[in-house]
Amino acid sequence: MMTGITSGTGSASCRFAHYFVVCGLDTKTGLEPEEQAGESFEQSPIRRSFKSKVLAHYPESTERRPFNRDAVNMLCMPRGLSFRTQTDDRVPFFHSFTVSQDDGTRFYGFVQTYYEEVTSAQITMAMQTLHQMHRVEHHSSSSSTSSSASSPSTSSMDSLVNSLDESDADSLAERPLSACPCCATGFFQSAQDTLYASKALCLLTPLPFLQASRHFLTQLHQAVAASDAPPLPLESYIHNILYEVPVPPPGRSLRFHGVQGPIMCQQPGQEELPLGDYPLGEAFSLLGVENLVRLLTSVLLESQVLLLSNDYQRLMTVAESISTLLFPFQWWHIYLPVLPASLHHLLDAPVPFIIGIQRRDAKLFCLNPIFQANLCFVDIDNHHVDLPEDLPLFPDQLELIQELNEVLLRFGLQTHAGATITNKPDPAAPPCLSSLVLEDLMEDRRNGNLGREQLAVLERLQALARRCGGTAGGKTLGRAFEEEEEELKEAKMNVQLREVFAGRFATLFGRYEEFVIHSAPDLESWLSNREGVSNFDKGSFLSTQPTQHLHFLSRFLETAMFSSFVDSKVLSRWADRDPIQRVFDRRLEKDRLYDTFEDDPGNRRYRKCAVLHESAQAVERRLLKADHTAIHPHLLDMRIGQGRHHQGNTQTSTGETCMNTTHGLDPRKPVTSPETTSGLDNDLREKYSPGRRSLRQSKLLDPSPSAVTQTKRGFVDGLLRECRLKTRRMLMERMGKERAESSQVEAGITGLQENTLIHSICVLLERTWAHGLKMKQVRNTHKHTETHSKTGHNLFGTREYKCKMCLSGIYALSMETVGKVEGQALLLFLPLRFVQTMNESLSEVGRARAWVYLALEKKLLSQHLKLLLTNQDLLRQLYKPHAFLLCEEEREQFLFHLLSLNTVDYFCFTRTFTSISIPYRVVIMPMKKLSIAMAMSNPWVCVSGELGDSGIRQIPKNTQEIYFHCQNLGRLSTLQLGQENSGLLAKCLVDCVIVHNEITGHTYRFPCGRWLGKGVGDGSLERVLIGQLVSPGGEEDSGRWAGTPPEQGSPPQIGLTGLSSVQVQEEIREAVNNLVKHFHKAEPERGNLTALLCGEVGLVRSLEQLLLHGFKSSRLFQRSVFIWDFVEKAVVSMETADQMGDLQGSTELCDSMCHYVNAINATSRNIGKEGKFQLWVCLGVRDQLLSLWLPLLAESHLAARLYEETALFRDRAAVHSLSRLLHTLREFPIALETALVKGVDL
Repeated sequence: MMTGITSGTGSASCRFAHYFVVCGLDTKTGLEPEEQAGESFEQSPIRRSFKSKVLAHYPESTERRPFNRDAVNMLCMPRGLSFRTQTDDRVPFFHSFTVSQDDGTRFYGFVQTYYEEVTSAQITMAMQTLHQMHRVEHHSSSSSTSSSASSPSTSSMDSLVNSLDESDADSLAERPLSACPCCATGFFQSAQDTLYASKALCLLTPLPFLQASRHFLTQLHQAVAASDAPPLPLESYIHNILYEVPVPPPGRSLRFHGVQGPIMCQQPGQEELPLGDYPLGEAFSLLGVENLVRLLTSVLLESQVLLLSNDYQRLMTVAESISTLLFPFQWWHIYLPVLPASLHHLLDAPVPFIIGIQRRDAKLFCLNPIFQANLCFVDIDNHHVDLPEDLPLFPDQLELIQELNEVLLRFGLQTHAGATITNKPDPAAPPCLSSLVLEDLMEDRRNGNLGREQLAVLERLQALARRCGGTAGGKTLGRAFEEEEEELKEAKMNVQLREVFAGRFATLFGRYEEFVIHSAPDLESWLSNREGVSNFDKGSFLSTQPTQHLHFLSRFLETAMFSSFVDSKVLSRWADRDPIQRVFDRRLEKDRLYDTFEDDPGNRRYRKCAVLHESAQAVERRLLKADHTAIHPHLLDMRIGQGRHHQGNTQTSTGETCMNTTHGLDPRKPVTSPETTSGLDNDLREKYSPGRRSLRQSKLLDPSPSAVTQTKRGFVDGLLRECRLKTRRMLMERMGKERAESSQVEAGITGLQENTLIHSICVLLERTWAHGLKMKQVRNTHKHTETHSKTGHNLFGTREYKCKMCLSGIYALSMETVGKVEGQALLLFLPLRFVQTMNESLSEVGRARAWVYLALEKKLLSQHLKLLLTNQDLLRQLYKPHAFLLCEEEREQFLFHLLSLNTVDYFCFTRTFTSISIPYRVVIMPMKKLSIAMAMSNPWVCVSGELGDSGIRQIPKNTQEIYFHCQNLGRLSTLQLGQENSGLLAKCLVDCVIVHNEITGHTYRFPCGRWLGKGVGDGSLERVLIGQLVSPGGEEDSGRWAGTPPEQGSPPQIGLTGLSSVQVQEEIREAVNNLVKHFHKAEPERGNLTALLCGEVGLVRSLEQLLLHGFKSSRLFQRSVFIWDFVEKAVVSMETADQMGDLQGSTELCDSMCHYVNAINATSRNIGKEGKFQLWVCLGVRDQLLSLWLPLLAESHLAARLYEETALFRDRAAVHSLSRLLHTLREFPIALETALVKGVDL
């Protein structure tokens, strides 16, 4: 076509297209087999793939977008060159691709592939020779030979093609044709057959102008294939689109001319959604609404997404549809909707990706995608989506699906299970109109130049053409109008579907700016400390969201996608806002003016998108009437790219020439794509980009061995870095929470967020263990079983699951090494056996993660994995040399980071698997310093936790401990210890009670320090004790415990207080303040309320200190003082005064206090005086009466008789202040544990 290759001048960024490329067969280099295609040499040569080359590209290069020859060639022809004969199907086909730049921007490629007759005698002879060699070698021997032995190497083929003379070829051609099916199919004889080779015409654009590029390439190909020459040389049209057709200004449309007709393109306005030209309706038709929403959910949570189809364009359509629906978020990981065969190693990438492969490539690479836990496998042709394990629902998913269905129905698409049915006609070739009359009519209609009468005539012509099938230039007039209307309908449907999703994100993140943390004083300090600083208050944000949305949102907030969104907001303080974020923020500002949501964000109702009609109208206006017209193609007096050209000039519909600056587009400034970040140079942009990639996108597309090695090395470094960041984040968040719990300040993370972080660790482990795993080991059940039959049994059956190989390996290793490291092997085996016997309906992936949760809670995760990785023979058997687990230095660092998690306590297994049966061991510890033997009559215990209680468990006679199974109690909080009333001899001074969880290894200590028995202490036969976690477990190799600060336990028995009045008041204020902060936290974040009420620094103890301050007592025999005695006497005094009519104050208040005290005394439980006082305080707080009772007690005549004048209880101001302080608790719903109020009917 064109031979001159010259460079263009001027800015390429404002041009419609950057490059025009031709790829195909290079007759100079001959036939080189495409080894990466992995095809068997048993195939006929004409059915094999050969290397393609870039034959020409224009211009040579541009300043901001250097031409990547290898990448473009691979993506234009992903499987290389293919050949056909005259008997084969040679229908042209179209596909597109996209390439991500190192700075996060993308450019798009649009490819028209057709078959061109091979005119080179050398190529024809080479194909004939290869076929004859194949036929001879196939029948030369009946013995089995390997594929490599039966085919020449690349170098031998090249030498054969270049050195073979005609006589040799003729002698081979004279051999008889075999009748076998292998040779009869795809047979080629140069004397009888015509050879065709695939050829690709490609247009590279900065924006996804799919329809316009497709029309241009189709018209260009038809001109190439046509027998009649076009009006102008083809070079004129190529020069025109490269140099004279600009990008339409924002909010405007542009008409330019192809070879056979006008072509329209448009760009959304600055307040509209970014350009998205790929047909969303087709994506919904291929997958169905529900499947596409689930796929979008997987992408939002940054799962690995693998697309599979026979059609490259379908892969691109689905991938780009999902990408456009992400607004205002962006995908920052590997994005290759069309994966060339030479880059198949990227399927082994242990990072999130969106990759599309052709179906036959899936068979070639021996993929087993359904066995990867974090992989979303999409079979487009069969309308099937296999979701990742434990994928949450998208917020308001059912309502969203219903709204999407309504939009689709308005455009004639009816949804059914798994797919979408439409009545639209089969897609045909884009319009190629040569009739000048029809062209003028179409243009005048778009430009609005037809009057009312002319429009009516045109409509009648259209109707007549539909009825009669009239033709114009080989195409029916009706068909031309149908295609135009179909494109308009598709564009309107696109924008409405996108608006629905944009509206959902606006609802979910409408107030995100309130939670962005701006802590850095300048840009450099923020960039240098960004990994250690949180830019978003995730806990506070989640506390404002509906409960049913938390599962999705908590995981989404941890993605790089959301992190980059927040980073961009922070950066807007020093640089221009990202264009996408600017559009989103302006929409939020507009929505707030008309916000009709309820004040309670947790009860927000689903609101449908209200701008569907408005957005569709904007698109319709631009497509029906062109705002600008580009310069028409014209004869050239120079080669392409030489001489003077009109850069960025357009003409209005009236024929006037106007520069883009007239409409806000300065040709001196590059037009940035939607992904471009404004205001930062490339170095800073890459420094802040959320990927912060150790891998450069340009390197991913380099198939050279050195680049592939560097890419694989980058994956290893990335895994290690991700492990470091995740473990650091977990430590910082958990330690922050523990400091908050110990000092009773606001915690920085909820339990849900903690589970989310631990889930991310599981995903990281799965990706790490899957990296470099030999696929042949898991290709089928038999091979999988054979692999492990040498080392042990597979723990979870014979189903192949590559990410779970670590569990099978651990089991096998523990069985092999029992004799060598018996203790460690047993330590590994017991948790695995327990997970295996769990009755939960878990998948194998679920069991694998359950084991990780349990190992983490037991603080044995790093130790387990370290033991496994000592078996180098097993690792080399299962993994490829580049696998992460075979990199010794990185592996040790990885284990070290996991070991750091042992410094804090986790309850991920306990809180996740709530219905399993757990064995507990309870031991009663008497006071050691006393020599009196323990004497208890039928003692019993009842253990309570955040998930329930064990019920009463009778302790066997003559023992001090009990072992029992019950449903998981969660984190333990209280314990009831009691005995029967069997006389004065049944008594014991109990030091504490120890409870041990036999599975997780957690040990709880319930301090007591009191007598249990009649006639001693307060005469209690039952105690309610508050527990504290004292042993994190699994710290055998650490030397000493360095876990969390001790929690509150039961308060010790106290006599007359020695605290000053200031100290007593401070304790009360602190106790009340802790309760207030407890209820101001999000519900998943709240701690143990019982500990705040009855613990060592709880409200009960602080009030007891108050009532003991200045209390008079007989000190002759050091008799214990119990506040309950004073309360009982005060009640008796009130009742007596009431009977005599001398009662002062509120009768109802006195009656309520007397009623509660009498009910407590009447309970069948013998909880002693301390227990009764504790119960009285708790009931008073629950029923909002305590703040009224205390002033009533202080005003009684007993207070003056029993308290010193300096006592706080006789200070009216102090009592009034206390009453007001307790009054603040009345607004909170206080729910008491059953262990506290059991047996009291109040």
